[in-house]
Amino acid sequence: MQLSRDELLEFVQPHLTETRYEHTVRVTETALILANRFGSNQEKTEVAAILHDYAKYKSKEDMKRWIVADRRLSKDLLHHHHELWHGPVGAIMLEQEIGLHDSAIQSAIASHTSGKKNMSIMDKVVFLADYIEPGRGFPGVEEVRKTAETNLNAACLQALSNTIQFLTKKSRSVYPDTIHAYNDLIAIINLREENNGK
Repeated sequence: MQLSRDELLEFVQPHLTETRYEHTVRVTETALILANRFGSNQEKTEVAAILHDYAKYKSKEDMKRWIVADRRLSKDLLHHHHELWHGPVGAIMLEQEIGLHDSAIQSAIASHTSGKKNMSIMDKVVFLADYIEPGRGFPGVEEVRKTAETNLNAACLQALSNTIQFLTKKSRSVYPDTIHAYNDLIAIINLREENNGK
């Protein structure tokens, strides 16, 4: 797969609403800033950011068929809100659509909504860019933006914490990958604090 930024945007645009396309452009710009700040591969980060919402408006029935049919997709997704499906499903769909076989890019697309354990820098950058892009305006986002100026792990942890609190207040289930991501970052941050204290 060798497509330029413009070609990728042209490819993804028909699959998105105008508002979601504008969100995608902002996520891409934010992801490149974060990639430069925290050392993620610029080219791959850009591709993942442009494509992260590719499957956002696929039908629930279509996404469900992919989850059932593809052994790489967790069947546990079916027991959680369909809003989570478009990342993992989109990463697999893009293999057929444009020959996307880069596991690092696929990982960032797949985990951009839920997070996961052992996230790479690029996973974190795309996850965080989707959360803090300038069009977002929900409670807590300013604090995460501020933290993202200096600390990638802490900013991702704040975003995950906010998401978990939002879901629990609404009595909605929390996808296990989100809990695993939260616990993993807590462990990383605590270990660094312990080491810095020695």
